[in-house]
Amino acid sequence: MVILLYFLLLLLFPVLLSLLYTKKIKNSKLNFPPSPTKLPFLGNLHQLRGLLHRCLYDLSKKHGPVMYLRLGLVPVVVISSSEAAEEVLKTHDLECCTRPKTLGMQTFSRNGKDIGLAPYGEEWRELRKLAVLEFFSTKKVRSFRYIREEEIDLMIKKLTEAALKQSPVDLSKTLFSLIASIVFRSAFGQNFFECKHIDQEKIEELMFEAVTNMALKFSDLFPVAGIGWFIDFVLGQHKRLHNVFVEVDTFVKKVVDDHLKKKYGVTTQDRPDIVDVMLDIIQKQEQDDSFKLTIDHLHGVISNIFLAGVDTTAITMIWAMAELAKNPRVMKKVQDEIRTTIRIKSGERIAEEDLEKLQYLKLVVKESLRLHPVAPLLLPRETMSQLKIQGYDIPSKTLLLVNVWTIGRSPNRWKNPEEFIPERFIEDHVDYKGQNFEMLPFGSGRRMCPGMDYGIATIELGLLNLLYFFDWKLPEEKDMDMEESGDVTIVKKIPLELLPILRS
Repeated sequence: MVILLYFLLLLLFPVLLSLLYTKKIKNSKLNFPPSPTKLPFLGNLHQLRGLLHRCLYDLSKKHGPVMYLRLGLVPVVVISSSEAAEEVLKTHDLECCTRPKTLGMQTFSRNGKDIGLAPYGEEWRELRKLAVLEFFSTKKVRSFRYIREEEIDLMIKKLTEAALKQSPVDLSKTLFSLIASIVFRSAFGQNFFECKHIDQEKIEELMFEAVTNMALKFSDLFPVAGIGWFIDFVLGQHKRLHNVFVEVDTFVKKVVDDHLKKKYGVTTQDRPDIVDVMLDIIQKQEQDDSFKLTIDHLHGVISNIFLAGVDTTAITMIWAMAELAKNPRVMKKVQDEIRTTIRIKSGERIAEEDLEKLQYLKLVVKESLRLHPVAPLLLPRETMSQLKIQGYDIPSKTLLLVNVWTIGRSPNRWKNPEEFIPERFIEDHVDYKGQNFEMLPFGSGRRMCPGMDYGIATIELGLLNLLYFFDWKLPEEKDMDMEESGDVTIVKKIPLELLPILRS
């Protein structure tokens, strides 16, 4: 009998708490943003079906560009216009630049020891400063040029073999392997295809699983009385999160172990990478240093580069090639520009400086980023104090989701927003570098993605080579399916399979 009463109380407690919370909101004198109708306990969870960014887009059309939701017991504000995004990411950036402490994000950040998911503070600032200096700076990105050129050249040789056999290729898998090879060499000083501590065939699946497990869980939405934890446990969420984290962490530790074992020596084949630099700092730092770099920080940075560096760059290239295959007019125009501008002899490699001559190719990349931002909802932020956005009151500890997918397809800003038209940027000088809030694939402000230059350099050179050496066609009896899949990052659901035809 006592157990039954406890179980009933356990079920009723969150419902009563939710009713009290809703009453408190209604009685508040604050001017909250418009909101869809909520249910007790669940809030607006019952209205979130399908892909989250598209669902939030549909809701924002009814309730406006600044919309208040309650997901379980968590208050959330969704930003769906460039004007509101500018207030969040620029005007109030300092008050909105921390991360919520969710289960998945805390797990993968090793309790706030990385640069992507950690809360804002002195520790985060020092770690980001170090990572930018040693890996993401313009100078460092340029120094990795030879790696990009060599790895892309190897990819072209493999694609040439497929073209000679008239065999279609899984370009999704090919591009994931390419980006993994570039990242492994530039960040970890390792050959991706020789790494025994990671399954090359499952690299794409592992990254997708890892990123998916960073999304909000019931434990985050119902953090009282163990209700959320119990739901996650029944659904197997805790086990999945643990398993994928262990897999990523095993790889990360092996990278560090390999660096600790190798005999340090600076040659053209063995350059010190960011892992070497951070290990050196850890070993040499003084007792009274204000910021103490730890192995956990190193593991966090490696995870960031491994997961975000490979995943986002490969997905962007896949969407760009899919759009080009779907739009033959654009494909022909960009190939004509490339092939009339660049002249190389047989057996030579395309040089990265040739990119500066190719303006239409850059427009193709820009349009791909507008139409297919890899993370359609920027990583969630959390308000650190009460503030106003577009005249609405946003309390402290409110989750902020910026829907850059919606902003990039706004009919109020973009003509024919659903169409792939690179020419729109000839007169319209909006860019993706965080200063124009109509287009935010890399975010903006303090939490803007530090890997933008690194990713763009790889994307542009990779597309240049694919479009210079080959013509591309869909295999017979196949149509281009553009269906999306994913939670945090959005991939092409059906792998991109194309037939490379060697340019004569």
